[in-house]
Amino acid sequence: MPATAPYTVEAYNTAKVSENKIHDDAVAKKFGFGGGLVPGADVYAYMTHLPAERWGRAWLDHGTAECRFSKPVYDGDHATVTASETAGGLDIRLEARGIQCATGAAALPAAVAAPKLDEFKQVAERANRPPADEKTLAVGDWLGMTPLKATPELAAEYLRDARETLPLYRNGGLVHPVVVLRICNLALTRNVVFGPWMHVGSTIQHFAPAMIGDALGVRAKITGNYEHKGHLFVDIDALVLANETTPIARVKHVSIYRPRQLAAA
Repeated sequence: MPATAPYTVEAYNTAKVSENKIHDDAVAKKFGFGGGLVPGADVYAYMTHLPAERWGRAWLDHGTAECRFSKPVYDGDHATVTASETAGGLDIRLEARGIQCATGAAALPAAVAAPKLDEFKQVAERANRPPADEKTLAVGDWLGMTPLKATPELAAEYLRDARETLPLYRNGGLVHPVVVLRICNLALTRNVVFGPWMHVGSTIQHFAPAMIGDALGVRAKITGNYEHKGHLFVDIDALVLANETTPIARVKHVSIYRPRQLAAA
C-alpha cells in the first residue's frame, strides 16, 4: 500500500555544459538517447524527498538508501516519485514519460557505528588526471579530492537544482543529501578524465547530515573494474567526510565509465 502521497517534480538537467557530454543533447542522441541525461545524483535527489518527508532529520542521521537508474530522465520531464511500505522501510519508484526510470529503497534502522577513519586511506587528489582505463582505475587503488566547502550559496544551489520544497533543509543549516552522491562523482572526475559516462546506482548509509560550513571530502577505494554487456564499469567504496574527521555517509557507487558505444569504437 502507498506509504505517502506521490511527489512530482519537473526534472532539471544541471549538467548541460559539464565535462561529461552524456548530459549534452547532441552527444546523448548519438548514444541513442532522446536528449541529454539528467544526472543520476539529481534523480536520486528527487527520490530522497519521500524518506526525508517521512523520517525528517533522523534519516539524514542514520538512515539508508538505494537507487538504481534503468532509463533516462530528461530535462523538463515531470518525474513522479512513489513509495510503498515494506517490512524494512520504503520501496521507491520514479517514473517519467509513463515509464519506470529508477528504483530504490530507504529505511530508518537503528544507528550504526561509522567505520574507523584508518580503514579508509587518505590520499591527495591527483595533480594530473590520466584518461580513465583499467590501469588508472585499478582495483585496490585509492582516490581522494580537495575538500568542497559547503557554503550557504552552494547549499541553496543544491536545493534549487533538486527543486526541493521541504522546509527541513532551510531550517538548521542542513545540506541536501544529493551532495553525498555528487562528492562520490567528484572522487572519480577529479582523478581521471572520462569521455561520456553514466552513474548507474548507489547504496548509501548515512552517519550524519552535511552542514553548511563543512569542508566535504572523500576517501574512496576502487573495488571493481569490469566489463558487462559491452560497458566498462567502475565500482567504488567511498567514505564521505566533513572536515576530514566526521563520517557523513558510506556509499557503494557504481558507474559506467566507458559505454559500449565507445568501447567498440
